[in-house]
Amino acid sequence: MEKITEKIKIGVCVMEKKVKCGSEVFSAPMAQIFDRLQAFGEFEVIHFGDKVILEDPIESWPICDCLIAFYSSGYPLEKAEAYAALRKPFLINELEPQYLLHDRRKVYEQLELFGIPVPRYALVIREVPSEELDYFIEEEDFVEVDGMRFWKPFVEKPIDADNHSIMIYYPSSAGGGMKELFRKVGNRSSEFHSEVRSVRREGSYIYEEFMPTGGTDVKVYTVGPEYAHAEARKSPVVDGVVMRNPDGKEVRYPVLLTPNEKEMARKVCIAFRQSVCGFDLLRSEGRSYVCDVNGWSFVKNSHKYYDDSACVLRKMLLDAKAPHLSSAIPPTLPWKVNEIVQPSEQLTRQGSGINGYFGQSEELRSVIAVIRHGDRTPKQKVKLKVTEEKLLSLIMKYNGGRPRSETKLKSAVQLQDLLDATRTLVPRTRQDLEGDNEAEDLEHAEKLLQVKAVLEEGGHFSGIYRKVQLKPLKWVKVTKSNGEVEERPDEALMILKYGGVLTHAGRKQAEELGRYFRNKIYPGEGTGLLRLHSTYRHDLKIYSSDEGRVQMSAAAFAKGLLDLEGQLTPILVSLVSKDSSMLDGLENAHTEMEEAKARLNDIITSSANTVESNGSHEFPWTVDGAGIPPNASELLPELIKLTKKVTEQVKILAKDEEEQLTERSLYDIIPPYDQAKALGKTNIDVDRIAAGLPCGSEGFLLMYARWKKLERDLYNEHKERFNITQIPDVYDSCKYDLLHNAHLNLEGLDELFKVAQALADGVIPNEYGINPKQKLKIGSKIARRLLGKLLIDVRNTREEAISVAELKNNQENSLSTNNEKEDTEAKSKNSHKNDEIRKCSTMSETSMDQDDDDDKETKYRLDPK
Repeated sequence: MEKITEKIKIGVCVMEKKVKCGSEVFSAPMAQIFDRLQAFGEFEVIHFGDKVILEDPIESWPICDCLIAFYSSGYPLEKAEAYAALRKPFLINELEPQYLLHDRRKVYEQLELFGIPVPRYALVIREVPSEELDYFIEEEDFVEVDGMRFWKPFVEKPIDADNHSIMIYYPSSAGGGMKELFRKVGNRSSEFHSEVRSVRREGSYIYEEFMPTGGTDVKVYTVGPEYAHAEARKSPVVDGVVMRNPDGKEVRYPVLLTPNEKEMARKVCIAFRQSVCGFDLLRSEGRSYVCDVNGWSFVKNSHKYYDDSACVLRKMLLDAKAPHLSSAIPPTLPWKVNEIVQPSEQLTRQGSGINGYFGQSEELRSVIAVIRHGDRTPKQKVKLKVTEEKLLSLIMKYNGGRPRSETKLKSAVQLQDLLDATRTLVPRTRQDLEGDNEAEDLEHAEKLLQVKAVLEEGGHFSGIYRKVQLKPLKWVKVTKSNGEVEERPDEALMILKYGGVLTHAGRKQAEELGRYFRNKIYPGEGTGLLRLHSTYRHDLKIYSSDEGRVQMSAAAFAKGLLDLEGQLTPILVSLVSKDSSMLDGLENAHTEMEEAKARLNDIITSSANTVESNGSHEFPWTVDGAGIPPNASELLPELIKLTKKVTEQVKILAKDEEEQLTERSLYDIIPPYDQAKALGKTNIDVDRIAAGLPCGSEGFLLMYARWKKLERDLYNEHKERFNITQIPDVYDSCKYDLLHNAHLNLEGLDELFKVAQALADGVIPNEYGINPKQKLKIGSKIARRLLGKLLIDVRNTREEAISVAELKNNQENSLSTNNEKEDTEAKSKNSHKNDEIRKCSTMSETSMDQDDDDDKETKYRLDPK
């Protein structure tokens, strides 16, 4: 190979704190790469040093053929530009574009100019701190910039790219609060502040849409436009704890880039004219985006990367200064002359076979789990007809002015409006409450008081556990002052839903289950399960319905599964995807379930309990209403008697609290409990138990409302009619109070629980079909989309596994020319299997009218090889 006659001089014009010297020189990525470059024998590396850079005139700077110069704090970039203009060296990273990298708005503009996808964003520029801007609006759950609205969660970044204090603001529906991201300090890279709910106003910021990335960040490092190395790490958004290996280095794992992402890396290099650079890649919902771009970034602790970088840089430098040598590649890399080459492992050693193909090795390919939410408070519902103008006016205020359309109130502003209206309608004293002559008026006043109590619980609205529906029932036409006639609601049905809050016990259950799941399904991985997630090897996804208790259970499970720390709100937003249509299909089987309940009512209320059966006594599970106790009709009166007994006791406990609530100043609110704070604590109920109060967010008044509603709904005395659909609710309330309010010593609660449990064990399974045939029909309708998703996931996993098996088969057969016939048969067999899987999956999807979910998301997996 032709050798160079004079070494090419590489000038390193960077601040010394960026180049580690002395005993640490071999641990610095730059030093590792420079050592390799010099080992070729073609280059000489010259370090300028801080004194030369800062004090000496450029005319006395060392003369070099190639220059490496990049900005850092205190660096004289203008001086380096003057030197480059004087000596005209080849620039690895051009100097002028480096000014762009210190202004995030210019970075985004440049990315967009070159067609590189970026998150949706808007700029807020302030000339002076706290300047009021007419184009910027902040509300509880969003900010609006020039008419562009960003709903929480959203990201707030300083315009100054050297300021790494980045904030993420969370919606009230997830508990609210803010997470601050910052440069690593020890083992922390972020902190969650539950009390912060307003954005910063002292400077200029970029607001951008929060991109859910599954809890991992991907950093891409380029060396020229044709080479990119990517690594994943745990995102600081999740819990802010930096994962480190035994040597104290942050744990990162290499990931493969898709062809589209490789093209994005090439464009970043070209757009900023920085051959060596790094940028953050956001992989979200099947698409990839680029944000923060950093000049002159190297991978740490990767010898393979150092080897590649040295070879790429060598070619780049030789192309510029000795092109006649640039195509000559040494047969052995000079720094590996004395290394012993390890034989590569065969594919069979990695356990790639499936179904007995190619040996008996096996590999876990997929884990699919469907998990129920943890322990929760009882779900509650208050229904009342309202005619008060203060309440009716909220309908048109929040539904776009449509008098016949229902309105849903969930945000803090909406619920505060409702609370303000309700406060003025609730009787001020107990005497006022009982002064009404009509029983219906008394019941209406009690329900308004209950609504007020529910809305005042916690001192603020988290939005995740309380929601109100206003459904217009009657309308009137009103003539306005200008003569126009408009329609307005005259009567409406108000439905307040609350409760169903994940308790501390429920959160602990979910976290423990996550840890248990990790240890049992992935034995030996320990906390390294994040590695599987970071590399997308298992394409981890967690779905939840939009119910608060389910979301929080999913977040707590993820916390245990991935060994995370901190509060649940950031984990929920980062890792849990809400898909209510997939996980809540009760409406699809409404008619069939009503039929089942009607039939169930006949069976339970029949005195002899001998309703004709469609099944066989030889197979008791096929009998209509299997599991219902034979003495069910006798247990019902006992259930009602005991429910009344418990309700009367709770009423006495609630009396003092009710008087305090009605006599209290309208706006003198004393919050007994803060749900947002409770999400981060495990002993919040200790003080309430010591004080003889109910646990959780429920006071005696709401506890009484819960039991009174059960008593009222369970049996209609005027019509002498039982409502068996309330049996599960009675059982639910009994179980909750026995677990969480045993200290109240309610007489008869134990006995009531036993009766309710005996009935509920029969009612609950039969509400979803009173025989196997009906259960199958109802279950298939409810779980239709969920089952389709599971089928798609299994199909994708099998196809990936078969592709690995085919690859292995082809590799083995290519080594021998004697097995052509067997090779053909194996390919045919595998091809046939693929066709069968696709055919089966297609039929399943068609029959279930499924959306093609697998086409909606990119699956980032390791290469089969």
